[in-house]
Parts: sequence; structure tokens; C-alpha cells
Amino acid sequence: MFVGVGGVTVLLSLTFGALAGGSVQRSIAIGFYLIGCLMLIFGFFVGNRGPLRHDRKDEDKPSLIPRAVRKATPEERRESVNVSVLFIVIGLGLILLGAVSDSAHKLF
Repeated sequence: MFVGVGGVTVLLSLTFGALAGGSVQRSIAIGFYLIGCLMLIFGFFVGNRGPLRHDRKDEDKPSLIPRAVRKATPEERRESVNVSVLFIVIGLGLILLGAVSDSAHKLF
């Protein structure tokens, strides 16, 4: 998943970098920074879901206001935490790749 997100990020960064007329290395670094930060935000919001879920019994009647709520099952809570950790790890990895590949700042 990390390779897939990183590959799509590189392709999008190269496209937008070419349109903006920036250098290849700098556009890739900025793309890694932006997508990494977006992943961190996704991880934050997925991890902060409350303990209640909408009760989906009335699937045939769509409504903006849920009719009933229920407690999340332990499996749903575990899945929420696992997805949050996945987003945060991918986001931090992309930001690290951006820092390593950034031509404006040298690490060593």
C-alpha cells in the first residue's frame, strides 16, 4: 500500500511540477509532504470516531438524520484504530521520503 500511494504521489507530483515549471526533485518532495500531511489528517479523523455508530436497519429510507444509534462492536473499534495507525504510518513515511528527497534542504 505504501508503494502504491508513493507511486501515485510521484506521478501526480511530476505532472503538477511540469505544469508549474518546477524542478523534478523539488516537486516530488512537495508532493510527498502534501500527501503525507493529508494521510496524517485522515488518520486523526478516523481514529477519533466515537463509540456510537448509525444503526443501518432502515437502508430503504435514506435520511440525513439517523433514526437510531448503537454501540460500536469491539471489532469495529479495533478496525478504526488499525486504519488510523495505517494512515499515520503511511503519512509519516511519506513525509520522511519528502525530507530525504528535498533538494532545498540537505539533511547532512
